[in-house]
Amino acid sequence: MKSVPEGLQIGVDEAGRGSLAGPVYAGAVVFNPENFKRKYSAKIRDSKLLSEEVREEMFSWLEAHHRIGIGFATVEEIERLNILNASLLAMKRAFESLPLSIEELGGCHVFVDGNHPIKNFRYPQTTIIGGDNSMKCISAASIVAKVARDREMKRLDEIYQGYGFKRHKGYATDAHCEAIRKLGPCQIHRKTFFPIREHFELQ
Repeated sequence: MKSVPEGLQIGVDEAGRGSLAGPVYAGAVVFNPENFKRKYSAKIRDSKLLSEEVREEMFSWLEAHHRIGIGFATVEEIERLNILNASLLAMKRAFESLPLSIEELGGCHVFVDGNHPIKNFRYPQTTIIGGDNSMKCISAASIVAKVARDREMKRLDEIYQGYGFKRHKGYATDAHCEAIRKLGPCQIHRKTFFPIREHFELQ
């Protein structure tokens, strides 16, 4: 990877891109090297490698010691824009929700997980494939995004019962696919995603 630019470093990542249901979320974290020297820094890595308990612990620590931002794109926006563009929109919203001064905005550099830059974005950014497991600020953002989305899916589980969103968070597990076959898609399912799309094509 190229040398890290000077200035305020901000990591951005998404969660829920491959899910069959629910919004796609993104997290943004202002990187603070001094805080990352503490004992928790070793636990800051790709959210997929952490247990739910550890992710919640890390989210609380990040919230207490760093500035974080959260953004999301709705199911309707995913259907209209496609999942890639909706994910990038969620990332932009996460960044925009950060409490940053005008001076800080002028000297910031954003690191985005993946190979697609945020669209219509006025600040310097660098995309990093696999950044959620190789750069601390992106790893932190992945935790924020994952925890925020999981909490929302647990809330939606109370509204759309029978699908098991609390357990699988909308991903294509066997239990989830069986529930879709039995109950049909609900309002928060992404109709352009297979096998949701197949359900409507067979009608």
